[in-house]
Amino acid sequence: MAIMTDQTRAAAPDRDIPRRRLESIDAVRGIVMILMLLDHLRETWLVLVPMPDPVDANTVMPALAIARFAASFCAPIFVALTGLSAYLFGVSHTPRETAAFLAKRGLLLMAIDVLYLSPLYWGVVPQPTFWLQVIWCLGLCMILLAGLIRLPRPARIALGLVLVCGHNLLDPVRLHQGDTLFPVWALLHQRDVIALPFGFLARTTYPILPWLGVMLLGHAIGPWFDRMAESAQRRRYLTRLGIGMIVGFITLRAFNLYGDAPWHVVENSPLRTVISFLSMTKYPPSLLFLLPTLGGGALLLAQCERLASSRLVSGLAVFGAAPMFFYLFHLTMLRILYHAALAWWGPTDGAVFMVDGYAWVLIWYVALIIPFALPTMWFARLKQRRRDIAWLRFF
Repeated sequence: MAIMTDQTRAAAPDRDIPRRRLESIDAVRGIVMILMLLDHLRETWLVLVPMPDPVDANTVMPALAIARFAASFCAPIFVALTGLSAYLFGVSHTPRETAAFLAKRGLLLMAIDVLYLSPLYWGVVPQPTFWLQVIWCLGLCMILLAGLIRLPRPARIALGLVLVCGHNLLDPVRLHQGDTLFPVWALLHQRDVIALPFGFLARTTYPILPWLGVMLLGHAIGPWFDRMAESAQRRRYLTRLGIGMIVGFITLRAFNLYGDAPWHVVENSPLRTVISFLSMTKYPPSLLFLLPTLGGGALLLAQCERLASSRLVSGLAVFGAAPMFFYLFHLTMLRILYHAALAWWGPTDGAVFMVDGYAWVLIWYVALIIPFALPTMWFARLKQRRRDIAWLRFF
């Protein structure tokens, strides 16, 4: 299989990227968007349902645990695909252009998270909080990636593996408010709350160390997607990678060897035993959280490659071609719907509105998929049609 080196790409950027390869990547993004909507609907309408991390298999609602596991694939796949997309952007741009684009887009994402997404929730939470969530994490990781893309590929792979596989060794390191490096450590590895001036808080929901590793590894598989690489070989690589990661997860998890809190057998409940086995730590993501989710993502990508140009993949690709637009649009609309329900029906528990069962979340999910998909598809087609509008590529 012919693979271009980093040096070759820098010397002779290839501006003819095959549509089929991009379609498979966008199709997987489309699947992520669909799963993400379900999880965010749960957060909107069941805001008071406790969601410990990892899920308590003894008490959690099984349907909720299953939906949460499905939604667990979203962030790892999306971060890995961001790294892959950064590589593909570099195929048709110089390293300097690629680094500049990553830095600019990273700063934009961080600003969107702080200045737009966080205020969406200030009418719900009692104290104004900057929620440093996945968009913040993506932006900061892109800025760091901009400084790392000039490293040799083996060095990038090694760093990614160290961060993904080794960061759980840092779990015992805990800093507290008032410690000199507490804010830095909270951003890097420890999910926590940082006190800010004027009564504001910053919650580091997505500490970046493991996520930077995921982005680096997504970037590292980029050569499999070069124009001269054969699709059949690419599918084999992705399939082997996916199966290997899932087998590694089962092995480590079965013996509680490393990478997360131990699972346990729930007496007289095989279903809850399975839930315990599949309940891993996401904040920050443990090694055992990342192995099946990234492995599943690799298998999904292989299947979308195999089914390229089919109606299913093409439809998903259109849906996933504007992921940032969908992210901002659906969160905005969910906030509007929530406040409309709160104003119309009033609070149902304390000062908030919530439905009385998870079945209502599923009903909302089915009802909103198409209304949320149509504007996203419109914007994706606008991006394809108006390539002369530079700012559209940031969404």
